[in-house]
Amino acid sequence: MSILIFRIAECRVKKENRKMGNSQSPSSHKDPRFASSSRAFSHTELEVLKSLHASLAAQSQSNGPHVSPSVFKNYFGLHGPLGDRMFDLVTQQRKDQKLTFEDLVIAKGIYEKGTKDEIEEFIYQLLDVSGNGIVGRSDLECVLVAMFDNIFNVHNSERGSSAHDDTVNIFLNAAKFAKHDERHAEESLSFEDFRTWCTLLPSVRKFLGSLLIPPNQGRPGSQVPRLLHLENIDPNMILLKKMYAWHIGGILPQHDLEEWKLLYHSSVNGLSFSTFLGNVSKDKGPTVLIIKDKEGYVYGGYASQPWERHGDFYGDLKSFLFQLYPTASIFRPTGANTNLQWCAVNFSSASIPNGIGFGGKVNHFGLFLSATLDQGHTFSCTTFGSPCLSKTNRIYPEVIECWGVVTKVADEEKHDGGKGTVLERFKEDRHMLNMVGLANASE
Repeated sequence: MSILIFRIAECRVKKENRKMGNSQSPSSHKDPRFASSSRAFSHTELEVLKSLHASLAAQSQSNGPHVSPSVFKNYFGLHGPLGDRMFDLVTQQRKDQKLTFEDLVIAKGIYEKGTKDEIEEFIYQLLDVSGNGIVGRSDLECVLVAMFDNIFNVHNSERGSSAHDDTVNIFLNAAKFAKHDERHAEESLSFEDFRTWCTLLPSVRKFLGSLLIPPNQGRPGSQVPRLLHLENIDPNMILLKKMYAWHIGGILPQHDLEEWKLLYHSSVNGLSFSTFLGNVSKDKGPTVLIIKDKEGYVYGGYASQPWERHGDFYGDLKSFLFQLYPTASIFRPTGANTNLQWCAVNFSSASIPNGIGFGGKVNHFGLFLSATLDQGHTFSCTTFGSPCLSKTNRIYPEVIECWGVVTKVADEEKHDGGKGTVLERFKEDRHMLNMVGLANASE
């Protein structure tokens, strides 16, 4: 009976396409993926896709309802090898340079409507820009260059790896190329290592997962916060570059990616803990703490709750740790414990160290900055599943910055979000992370 129903449905699709004058290649109608992908869209969504394909086909001036590679890449803002590879995947690697309506439905059905595994498998294939069956370092480098050109609107004359060499390397450093294939001399990225890389670089995952959304429609993963600071501060002194802000913002909601303003800079405001707390506590909103130590490493933490005097850990699961140099990584809460933020001021007990910190446990934090602001430490911790963030556990800051996230929500919403005990907020946030598959119950 199910086969009969499928045949009837297939005949109806063919009949409707003939009525609409949509004469695609016969083989594409027989592809069961088209019928399956079509069901993932509403009638209105399919009509929109038909109109889009017809418009792009008309621009292509092709013989038949086909979209050319150049028109496709121009519409979706994809250039170079990344655009070529995307067109190749969307056209099911036929190499005929013709994008049919069925191709578009199948690709968007898998890439945008599929399961998490299906979407990530599509992205993994996309990274193989050379098309040789492996994802090597050169493939990843090519994709990162194309991404940064796109996000930061690099002009044609500036395109290329030289424009982003340093940044490309810190993102490549987060990848593990450990897969060996006898047919290729180059070590490559396995699918599981690719998924780990995406976890560490959520901004990359967000961007690569939205390439079939045109840039002018607010493509996710392209948002870069506007960085505000006083005019008398030399921009060369500032640690937080636009690229770093884009990376940190990879797991933040849209309303937290509008504007970030510099609240404290050690070279301008001096090494005063009271000045630091006074400056960063004014807005009562989330903050981004960044440290560059004397080893040259750059890292920090996102504090979702205001920095306020406590005698114990507090905070919620929106906080996280990150690395910026020489490796770029994000470390989200695992759900193993509630030791998220620490802010102790003027305590005389050795069991309550004065300073600010994230994760771990007392005197063994994931990241800790002493109230003297001239030393601290970083250890691997289960709170964030993070490693030591610097070259050594003991850190000596050279530059300290703190940025305030200008949240575009009503004041009453912010106040409501702060209600309830730490444990209650923790449970709510953990439930939210479980819903989207981010929580990790490892101990």
